[in-house]
Amino acid sequence: MALFTHENRQRSADSRRVYAAFEIAHTTVDFIAAFCFLIGSILFFWPVWETQAIWLFVIGSVFFALKPTLRLVRELRLAAMGDAEDLAERYRD
Repeated sequence: MALFTHENRQRSADSRRVYAAFEIAHTTVDFIAAFCFLIGSILFFWPVWETQAIWLFVIGSVFFALKPTLRLVRELRLAAMGDAEDLAERYRD
């Protein structure tokens, strides 16, 4: 079973549901990361807020690191779903 193939996403109603849930999570993480970087950038205009700005950049970076993690977990889960269906079909034969 190949990872990152479109067929894995469209195999069944369950795989489409898993794909959609991970896309929502990925988009949410994108917005949180962007928001942290935007607010952190604005806070750098005032020296008194520099520490908070730095922390927002660190938090935003963590969220940006979550993006590829979510994609990999999604693809592994979809691949595992396909393997279960393949095994069930082989058992029937």
